[in-house]
Amino acid sequence: MWGTHAFSPLLNSITSALHSKNTFQSHSFVRCRGHNMKGILGLLVCAAALLTGQSTAGQDTLQVTTILEADLAVADLTLTAGREAALELTKPFIQTGLSFIMRRDLLDPQTGYSDLLSPFSTHVWVGILVSYLLTSLCLYLVTRISPQEWAGPQVEESSFSLSHSFWYIAGALTLQGAGPHPKSVSGRIISAIWWLFSIVLLATYFSRVSAWLKSDQSHVSIQSFEDLARQDLIDFGTVDGGSSLAFFKTSQNPVYRSIYAHMERRKSLVTSMEEGIRRVREGNFAFIGEAVSLDLAAVRYCDLVRCPQVVGMRSYGIAAPMGSPLVKNLSMAILQLSESGELDYLRSKWWASACMAPGDQGSPLSPATLKGLFLLLALGLGAGFIMALLELLAKARTHAKDHKKSCCSVLSSELSQRLSGNAERSAEEPLEKNKA
Repeated sequence: MWGTHAFSPLLNSITSALHSKNTFQSHSFVRCRGHNMKGILGLLVCAAALLTGQSTAGQDTLQVTTILEADLAVADLTLTAGREAALELTKPFIQTGLSFIMRRDLLDPQTGYSDLLSPFSTHVWVGILVSYLLTSLCLYLVTRISPQEWAGPQVEESSFSLSHSFWYIAGALTLQGAGPHPKSVSGRIISAIWWLFSIVLLATYFSRVSAWLKSDQSHVSIQSFEDLARQDLIDFGTVDGGSSLAFFKTSQNPVYRSIYAHMERRKSLVTSMEEGIRRVREGNFAFIGEAVSLDLAAVRYCDLVRCPQVVGMRSYGIAAPMGSPLVKNLSMAILQLSESGELDYLRSKWWASACMAPGDQGSPLSPATLKGLFLLLALGLGAGFIMALLELLAKARTHAKDHKKSCCSVLSSELSQRLSGNAERSAEEPLEKNKA
């Protein structure tokens, strides 16, 4: 057995090799042998050569062979009862299950009642609601402040109440309109900006909904193995003679049994995972395999996507011949890497995807996409409000000049009357009726 002094170098060597950018190479089972392959140093040389895809010429030889002829097998080796009986297996270093992978343009996302809201993100919908409320309030204030819109509380009743402002903006959003319309320049500026905002917003929304409805007709709704078994448009298969095929062959689940019968009847089995991925990319084919390997394929090929369902949970381990002294120390190393979070970090590092599917309807528009439209609306509201203040200021200057008063006092008096004129007038009317 290896001593405890050899445990730390083994752990560090495996970890540093896994962090190397040259680690992910396609290898089958590899045998390391040579006159210098004795002891822990020989194992480290072999592990480094295996993980980095390099060899030390003249000393060690890398050649494909069977597990029973090799000292160690490091691969996507599923732990099964049959392999446990014939080999020494370490503790599992990764958990996985069975799933299937297919082309992204063939997979239809699951639909629901909220699909009409999917073109925009939640933040965009909140922004639209806030814009509606602010525009209605701004129109209400402008129509009360502008003397071109309302002569004043002593002369007439304002036609633009708060409720009518909300109704007018809602009608403009649906392209219906609701009179009366603003008469002042400031009110018309706000109305025109809101109309432009509504047209662009509705055009963006309906274009995404239209694209979603058209793409939905060319997709097949497949979200599980049951959906895969019920359809006949897409062929599917797995690696011949592998543990994945054995799972469906021995399963008592009628869905899995029908999948196995389909693969046997259609002769859709492949000789390797590489062949399965190639067939998936070429045409209407779904490849069934272990989810962790399929995830890695989806990371490398952005036109592929893995089904969200995972069944038949299993694990990967390192294999060695029966009685091998390497298994115990490797199991301890795997457990320590798992407890320290190193395995989780490595998986997030190598399985991280940078794929961006063009035209993917599953990604709603974000506020950053429509920031120009919201900025235009904000500028229009500000321009309309400033224009209303200028109109009132012009009237206040004329009134102050005629009555020889301060322009600021006249302006403040006009603002207070216009913002509370209806309330004062409605309060004075019952008193006049009582006197009468």
